[in-house]
Amino acid sequence: MLYIIGLGLGDDKDITLKGLEAVKKCERVYIEAYTSLLSFGLSSNGLSTLEDLYGKPLIVADREMVEESVDDMLYEAREFGVAFLVVGDPFGATTHTDLVVRAKKLGVEVKVIHNASVVNAIGVCGLQLYRYGEIVSIPFFTETWRPDSFYEKICTNRLHGLHTLCLLDIRVKEPSIESLCRGKKCYEPPKFMTIQNAIEQLLEVEQMRGESAYSEEATCVGFARLGSEDQVVVAGSMRELVNVEFGSPLHCLVIVGKTHPVEEEMLDFYTIRPKSL
Repeated sequence: MLYIIGLGLGDDKDITLKGLEAVKKCERVYIEAYTSLLSFGLSSNGLSTLEDLYGKPLIVADREMVEESVDDMLYEAREFGVAFLVVGDPFGATTHTDLVVRAKKLGVEVKVIHNASVVNAIGVCGLQLYRYGEIVSIPFFTETWRPDSFYEKICTNRLHGLHTLCLLDIRVKEPSIESLCRGKKCYEPPKFMTIQNAIEQLLEVEQMRGESAYSEEATCVGFARLGSEDQVVVAGSMRELVNVEFGSPLHCLVIVGKTHPVEEEMLDFYTIRPKSL
């Protein structure tokens, strides 16, 4: 059996009872370490905290392992119980859908145990979940690569009065271009996009495209460390949010569409006041 288990968004205590029971009966436990991260990260201390709770060692599954060597884990699951732990919900990333498909093709039985994810946790700000349009991802720009395919999706959402959840780029264990050219992988330090980074890039794309999907006066909501004890939720214009210190990762951003009075009443609790700036 392969168990794909959501860990939730905050810390070691967010795993469900069903998930914890599954982990404890598995012979091998992997933890995915590149689509998201828990509030305490995956340092030696963070891993130790989880290992103490589960009563068994954890194997950190980075991007290369999941995308290139995952069949080894799936063959193990044909012989004994294997747990694959995912921050948030198992289907918060398309990689994990692919994992289920590959497991089923190999005849491996799969059981999914769900948990909270960013997609439902953003409801804390009061914007109603059924009033969101297509989710977009904002990648880090480079000097030679400035993709803007998310712009059309934001335009469509705004046209229909829908809110847009922007998931911000995470780069963990990414090989540098220089090292790839030399034929020997050398990894860059972990990098997490901030709300300030995202807004700067969004405004740059708007300036280039000029279709008035949004402006620096567009109302947005910035989130940091959703689900954690120290989560931050702030609503304001793009111009205002770039001056807010949201702290450590992970961050995400919502571009607000047409609002209902009930949404506005709740959102008001998080709105920037002049004195707070």
